[in-house]
Amino acid sequence: MLEALSWAAAGTGFTFLMTSLGAALVFLFRGRSSATAQKLFLGFAAGVMIAASVWSLLIPAIEEAEAAGIPGYLPAAGGFLLGALFLLVLDGLLPHLHPDAKQPEGITSSLKRTTLLVFAVTLHNIPEGMAVGLSFALAAQHGGEGALYTSAMALAIGIGIQNFPEGAAISIPLREEGMPRWKAFLCGSLSGIVEPIFGILTVLIAPQIGPLMPWLLSFAAGAMVYVVVEELIPEAHLGEHSNLGTFGVLGGFLVMMILDVALG
Repeated sequence: MLEALSWAAAGTGFTFLMTSLGAALVFLFRGRSSATAQKLFLGFAAGVMIAASVWSLLIPAIEEAEAAGIPGYLPAAGGFLLGALFLLVLDGLLPHLHPDAKQPEGITSSLKRTTLLVFAVTLHNIPEGMAVGLSFALAAQHGGEGALYTSAMALAIGIGIQNFPEGAAISIPLREEGMPRWKAFLCGSLSGIVEPIFGILTVLIAPQIGPLMPWLLSFAAGAMVYVVVEELIPEAHLGEHSNLGTFGVLGGFLVMMILDVALG
């Protein structure tokens, strides 16, 4: 348990650090951010999350279920749907606002526009933290098997890489809303703090619900794919030249796939 907690803290700490480094780009940008860069960033994040959902979450969920004598598709499909429904409920309850959107989503709130922008990215980071934590918890359940730890590290690296542009995607729009650079950086950075929180919490509860691991893995996959389809891909294809977002998705998918296969 202690080893899994240490690895999960390190893995999600890395993803949080990458979010902070991305948010720090607000100190370099002058004027308005490039719509081209935004599309590429969002598309890349979507591609990473799709590949991670398949190779790092759904495939291990199926393998774990089959090893326990359960048809692999049952927890994979059931957990996937539950994860999507979980994000659907959060999406409907948590007040948040996406960049370039005029009206906030979720329950009616008097929160500032800038706060709602931060909540939108924070919502995305919850399933990412869960995914990294679950991967290390799975490795711990198998006695610290080296291949599983390596696969979990590959997931953390992939999530961290896509968190870099994600941090910029929140801090730069906040600056464009009129927020001081230091405050925009702080908000962009803190939007990723939920990843270590949910990653460590996931490792803590995993031993008590070990038989549910296949369901939990596919739950995280469903939540991540919901974010991709509901938010990232549509935002990556706004306006003209939507093929830029498409190439971002393909690039992110390839990077995560190569990481998982090469290190898994």
